[in-house]
Amino acid sequence: MDIQKLKYFYTTAQLEHISNAAQILHISQPSLTQAIHSLENELGIPLFQRQGRKVILTEFGKTLKQRLDLLLPEFDNLAIEMQQLKETVTKTVKLNILAASSFVINTIMDYRKDNPDVVFDFEQNELKCDCDILISTNGLNTDNSKPYLHRCVKKENIYLAVPKDSKYAEAQSIELSTVRNESFIMLSSTRLFGAICNKFCSIAGFYPKIIFESDSPIAVQNIISMGAGIAFWPEYSWGKLQNKNLTLLPISNPICQRDLIIELHKRQPKSIYAEDFYHFLLKKI
Repeated sequence: MDIQKLKYFYTTAQLEHISNAAQILHISQPSLTQAIHSLENELGIPLFQRQGRKVILTEFGKTLKQRLDLLLPEFDNLAIEMQQLKETVTKTVKLNILAASSFVINTIMDYRKDNPDVVFDFEQNELKCDCDILISTNGLNTDNSKPYLHRCVKKENIYLAVPKDSKYAEAQSIELSTVRNESFIMLSSTRLFGAICNKFCSIAGFYPKIIFESDSPIAVQNIISMGAGIAFWPEYSWGKLQNKNLTLLPISNPICQRDLIIELHKRQPKSIYAEDFYHFLLKKI
């Protein structure tokens, strides 16, 4: 059944007058009569009978009107709800954050200062690319089959964070093998960054003596700031060094870098903020 025909019937049933109903509905009287006849033919039942200049409901018409008393307001509310959902969805940026999570979260906080209506939806899933923006790094088993609209690959240097009063603090750079006997604070080797750092140490000819290992980058940063050991520090992912008692040293051998890969994907429904936030991310790097 055509919802428009049902609304025509309902207005006519309320007024019991074709001409008045047509005027309210802003259609011609013949068009309204034709729509009602079409609905009656579709249902196979009479809905009105004439009584002078008026029309009155048949028993079938009364029953249909009673049902529409409940259904039409729900239908109208559904249209409003769908419009509100559309606005929410189009304001939502879906992010798949597989690397540099601290950097991305801080960038989101900055972006929302000028864009308070934007909504961010997060996930961390190597095998899923149903997102607006994917932030990843080399060495991940991401699904590369999905085409992207824009892609930026940025080299991220990985430094060594050491106490400012250590014997290494004045160096312009450092070879990783020099600190083979030092205590390391590391991300868990089950996390990609931890595995990358272990690989750098292996290239330098040693396995790091780890005194603390965590799944939380924040916990690792806090322990570094206490001067309890030394640690690898990703340039963008963890941001600028805030603690004045620590120093970041470039690592000269091996070259300690990784790729930060930021992709803007095509997703429906399209987010009105996705491309703008993508370029905002690139400006922060």
